[in-house]
Amino acid sequence: MKITFMGAGSTVFARNVIGDCMCVESLRDSVFALYDIDGQRLEESRVILEAIRAAMGGCGRIECYLGAENRKAALRGASFVINAIQVGGYKPCTVTDFEIPKKYGLYQTIGDTLGIGGIMRALRTIPVMEDFARDMEEVCPDALFLNYTNPMAMLSGYMQTHTGVNTVGLCHSVQTCSEDLLEAIGMEDKLEGRRDLIAGINHMAWLLKIEDKNGVDLYPEIKRRCLEKQKDFTHHDNVRYDYIKHFGYYCTESSTHNAEYNYFYIKSKYPELLTRYRIRVDEYPRRCVAQIEGWKAEYEMLLKEGVKKHERSLEYASRIMEAMVENKPYQIGGNVLNTGYFIENLPREACVEVPCLVNGNGVTPTHVGALPVQLAAMNMTNINVQLLTIEAAHTLKREHIYQAAFLDPHTGSELDIDTIKKMVDELIDAHGDYLPRYR
Repeated sequence: MKITFMGAGSTVFARNVIGDCMCVESLRDSVFALYDIDGQRLEESRVILEAIRAAMGGCGRIECYLGAENRKAALRGASFVINAIQVGGYKPCTVTDFEIPKKYGLYQTIGDTLGIGGIMRALRTIPVMEDFARDMEEVCPDALFLNYTNPMAMLSGYMQTHTGVNTVGLCHSVQTCSEDLLEAIGMEDKLEGRRDLIAGINHMAWLLKIEDKNGVDLYPEIKRRCLEKQKDFTHHDNVRYDYIKHFGYYCTESSTHNAEYNYFYIKSKYPELLTRYRIRVDEYPRRCVAQIEGWKAEYEMLLKEGVKKHERSLEYASRIMEAMVENKPYQIGGNVLNTGYFIENLPREACVEVPCLVNGNGVTPTHVGALPVQLAAMNMTNINVQLLTIEAAHTLKREHIYQAAFLDPHTGSELDIDTIKKMVDELIDAHGDYLPRYR
């Protein structure tokens, strides 16, 4: 069996996912094909994974493929393809996504999922993923494409709508949502045997139900404790606790992310909100710098001290592959097209995040029903932007980029239409060859 990792220069993530596969009996003897366009990062991943492979008993085989000219060879015959690319990297593209909007008074925290940063990231990533899709349709048409790259809903939605590649989008936030919440409010004793239901869209999926092992609804006590914690705003999760207060439900992704997905928290007329809600604008660029420096130090340490045997992580990828290969049932929170109206009051064209059963038949989404109306309304403010960005990438019409930005909650609440158009034009020019030619 062949497992291909696109964007293997994402060394820490590649180490976790491929290392996880080496922990699974049915996967450990696979060919692990690493693909990237950055030779140095690809070599670093190879060195680390070869060391892990040796520590795990010499399982499988690692192959490296550098550059677009070797992409088909990397994909040929793959059963699973993992995607973790970042087109344009921290420099120049992420810096551009943050610095140009700031000139217009528009500030962001992460900029990888929604907002003008998320729109631009999608527009430069989709053409690359479409190239992947055309190659996969030719050389591994039956492979499952596991997408980890953000903006998750836009990229997965494009692949599911405009290519023939079997795609599921995967995020880290669903697995740990209820656990993180219960630990943060001192309800660790309710972790064992708990049952929860999470559905919505990526980074704005909702903890719809949570019960303890005896079937007792935990939400009343969760709400009481969250409201108590929010009295002084000293904790780190103010935005999500605000969601509980005003919309009735907790959300999967962090307050740092969610602060920029709506109209409410980053507002030039109310700068005090940043302090009150502990919102750090420009957070993602800071993280990028720290991660780059941190990896340099970690790589040197690993070369000096050696790589230890890998412990399986919580990532979904290896568990999905294991479930399919062994026909062993497993449940994930997956990003899939809503064609079966798995969420009844969201559009069928939307990429939704719902519980999915994985087994020998593949990934099967489950029916959730209708979301509470206020949650569906919140999701729709994001889905509007996602669908228009996908349409822009498909048609290459600049007007759809403008419209996506107009309808983005944060952008539209801060800037007027003419300013938004001017900002979009400047961003397109600045990204240059990273973007197609939009008419």
